[in-house]
Amino acid sequence: MPQFYPLTVTRIHRTIRKAVVLTLKPNDPEIFKFTQGQYLTFRKNFGEIELRRNYSICSGVDDGVLQVGIKQVDGGAFSTYANTNLKVGDQLEAMPPMGDFYAGKASKNVNSYLSFAGGSGITPILSLLRSVLSEEPKSYFTLIYANQAVHTIMFREELEDLKSRFMDRLAVIHILESGQDIDLFSGRIDQNKCEALFKSWINIENINIAYICGPEPMMIAATKALRQHGLRKNQIKFELFGISQGGLIPQKSISKKLKDSLSTRAKITLDGATHSIEIAKDQSVLETALYHNLDVPHACRAGVCSTCKAKITEGEFQMLTNHSLEDYEVEAGYVLTCQCYPLSDTLIVDYDQH
Repeated sequence: MPQFYPLTVTRIHRTIRKAVVLTLKPNDPEIFKFTQGQYLTFRKNFGEIELRRNYSICSGVDDGVLQVGIKQVDGGAFSTYANTNLKVGDQLEAMPPMGDFYAGKASKNVNSYLSFAGGSGITPILSLLRSVLSEEPKSYFTLIYANQAVHTIMFREELEDLKSRFMDRLAVIHILESGQDIDLFSGRIDQNKCEALFKSWINIENINIAYICGPEPMMIAATKALRQHGLRKNQIKFELFGISQGGLIPQKSISKKLKDSLSTRAKITLDGATHSIEIAKDQSVLETALYHNLDVPHACRAGVCSTCKAKITEGEFQMLTNHSLEDYEVEAGYVLTCQCYPLSDTLIVDYDQH
């Protein structure tokens, strides 16, 4: 079961006015070995409230450092703390790297990658980009990066440096809401913008893998455009954080069957021990487990990060939203417990099966 470990802040670099890059040093580097595109789950107490937040790793696997980018969000307690109060020498607590925003490495083949990033969605994309350019010497990477204006572009200098080093294998297209003279590069990334880019700048037939991370409307539009141009579902990888309730997958209402019975007798296996609890039919498995003081893994509570993944081995359930599990995982009985509501009178949940 994932645990939290200390990380010492060794450097704080401000990439734009309201975003910082933290360089972190773990006591045990082996625990924090990562794959490009993964994220860290941090926790911090604000008064009596424990907050857990996910932030993507932005360093490449060969860079020799562990870095995350954190953009300050209005009203965001953790992001505001990281941007205004955190100091070099302070310690943070984080789980080991998690996530599968990654399609695999192909150092012997020629691959063509396309990525769409919006705002702070560049963070995991930057890790992917750096790692691909370093580890796949024959591959190409095209980044379409959307922002409000030039001064809001995170990692602008880093991207320019990478373009200079890999000018034959890296292309960066900036889409800005203001400050661009060419219409094609102005505005926001929607389906029409994607169509225009595919028509004049990007040969979509050569793309092997596409990565998407950013605001939800952008992600929906880019996904639709890519699918319409022939990319298969398994060729498109997306990362969702800070989403609205709608999601890429339609939100379902709680079924009538869920509301008909008052509670479910559940057995939850965690770290080798089995706990018997009652789950109200209008509460999620995660919500009830935390109420009973079970230290189950969790982070976003929005069906996005998969930190709360577990396997249902017996009983009926309904998963309202799923933004991270693959189809084969769902078929095997895996659920996001933050989105899992019982339907039957009994339910067996196993957090130890992965």
